[in-house]
Amino acid sequence: MNQNILFPDLQHWDAEKQAVGFLAQQAGALIPCFISLADLGKRAQQKLETEEAILKVFNQYRFDLEELAEEAIEEEDFNVLGEIWVR
Repeated sequence: MNQNILFPDLQHWDAEKQAVGFLAQQAGALIPCFISLADLGKRAQQKLETEEAILKVFNQYRFDLEELAEEAIEEEDFNVLGEIWVR
């Protein structure tokens, strides 16, 4: 794991994007990261219908998702908005 990329324990449900948002910090810069509800549901193999259930499942897979986000950051796989989307 690259110690230059940190993940604060901050996550939120973004209803507009239909995704869980979480942050990465690299060299003092905050990088918005997301996983879509569909991708999170596939990972968990269940239908997620409430914000509470969505965030609970996110936390169950948090370390795997952070690892994927870290790889995407290192590969500079940002979208046009400067976001990382984990799949």
